[in-house]
Amino acid sequence: MGQFFKFLLASCLGIFLSFILLFAIGGLVVASIAKQAEKPKAVKANTVLHLTFDHAIPEQTNNLELDPFNLKQKKVLGLKEILRTLEEAKADDNIKGIFLEPEMMSIGGLATADVLRQGLLDFKESGKFIVAYSKTYSQGGYYLASSADELTCYPIGVIDFRGFSAQIPFFKDMLDKIGVEMQVFYAGKFKGASEPYRLNKMSDENRLQIREYLEDIYAEFLSDISASRNLSVPQLRQLADEYVGMDPKKAAEAGLIDKAIYRDEALDILRQRLGLEKDDKINMMTLEEYNLAKPEKKNYKVSDKIAVIYAEGEIVDGDGKPGNIGDQKFVKYISSAYQDDKVKAIVLRVNSPGGSVLASENIWRELSLAKADGKPIVVSMGDYAASGGYYISTMADSIFAEPNTLTGSIGVVGAIPNASKLLDDKIGIHFDSVKTGPFSTGITPFYPLSSAETQLIQKQIEKTYEDFLQKVVEGRGMSRDSVHAIAQGRVWTGERAIRIGLVDRIAGLDEAIAAAASLAEIKDYRLTEYPRVKDPIQQFLEQWMDGEDVRATAMLKTQLGEFYPYYSFLKQLQDSKGVQARLPFFIPFN
Repeated sequence: MGQFFKFLLASCLGIFLSFILLFAIGGLVVASIAKQAEKPKAVKANTVLHLTFDHAIPEQTNNLELDPFNLKQKKVLGLKEILRTLEEAKADDNIKGIFLEPEMMSIGGLATADVLRQGLLDFKESGKFIVAYSKTYSQGGYYLASSADELTCYPIGVIDFRGFSAQIPFFKDMLDKIGVEMQVFYAGKFKGASEPYRLNKMSDENRLQIREYLEDIYAEFLSDISASRNLSVPQLRQLADEYVGMDPKKAAEAGLIDKAIYRDEALDILRQRLGLEKDDKINMMTLEEYNLAKPEKKNYKVSDKIAVIYAEGEIVDGDGKPGNIGDQKFVKYISSAYQDDKVKAIVLRVNSPGGSVLASENIWRELSLAKADGKPIVVSMGDYAASGGYYISTMADSIFAEPNTLTGSIGVVGAIPNASKLLDDKIGIHFDSVKTGPFSTGITPFYPLSSAETQLIQKQIEKTYEDFLQKVVEGRGMSRDSVHAIAQGRVWTGERAIRIGLVDRIAGLDEAIAAAASLAEIKDYRLTEYPRVKDPIQQFLEQWMDGEDVRATAMLKTQLGEFYPYYSFLKQLQDSKGVQARLPFFIPFN
């Protein structure tokens, strides 16, 4: 017995010491992170902003899943905050120009790139310069860099200027080979989200819509570059078709860039513009450092507020996580906003390809209650506001979009796997059942659906589609048949969406906020933002406590690099539950 208590005491002591060690390590980690919290640097005279855009740009600052392995994680500026910071730099006499170096650029979609580019062009209106340099330019990087006064590239680098494409994986043959049948249900002949499971190539309808909007956004892309580079759109098309950008020297001769030079030579260009000698140090600040030195000033004496709710990412059931739209959390955000008497209007900034229909309906319902309470609602669309992203926008008093926003996709899809052949023929697992009624087994992958079950599910899909149509009918003041004619899962650019009545105006978030103020009949107001995003330290600690999921995702991002978005897209399709209203693809633009 004495020996037992001795071992018990040793075990307890070991556990106690382990807890002490764990807390000590945790304290060191927190101290290490806290130490990274920089104090604002002084903005010196003759300073150049150094922009790289080497991470994803959320709509709202810090509203994304951070890397739990990065102890030096700093604030990730959102799109609106980046534009405000550029505006601040434009008026700051200490800031003389921008050195744009987008070698590892990872900003997101086309609309985000367009808005950033407009911000850079606006900066130049002050008479200040932009010099761009990179070893390699992605198409998105080149698009931003085309705004520069001097556009340079590494002599043996690459300008990846080649046109746009959309690539969709199809799984039907693979599933057939392993004995899994995806029983697919959909409403809308353009609803391409169902096609990877029932076809081996794009349908004619899907190919038509993809070609149409690719041509639209490509034309916009070329037109913007044409205005900056003094090359005609036909010339740019030819240069892309010949892939001239593979040779920077030929690209310089053709006018795609100004010079093929080394980085030290690009820095010499900066020195010349700053009036420095060859060996003089260039004062540079990152955008984040400058933002820290020039924080936004709010006038808290103003009582009236406009709530800006950032709905970005996939629409999911439950709370969700940073960077997606969990219906339970968003219902609370909306409720908090419209029940606040000081909030006079709501702006919903949507950047979402859609997701769960149930979650979309829940968010739509809460926004409808806000509108019924007398709060004007204005929607501002980012890269995507499609399917479920459009679903939650339908009740708005006014809808604004960017020219190359992808929206619409008014349709519904669902898929149920039937793995009976895999289990019976490949593995040798057999199921049998006893049931009290024709639907007693429920939806299961162990048996194929009966004809009665198939009819029931398809009927539910069609009912959900009709509900979606009715929301558009009520929100947009159109007839059911006119909505159906432009719906059926079809995707539209922002420009085309205006012509068919799905969008009211091509404009950005600032214009949407101004419109909301006008609808609320207020002149002086301040903004209150949702979600209430936590700072990087809080997120870091919570993510480590959340377990292996977050850490595994961070490791995959590191390992897959630029290919992670493809994995993420397929993972979202795999994890989809219930009826979905989502965009069936994405267009990388990094």
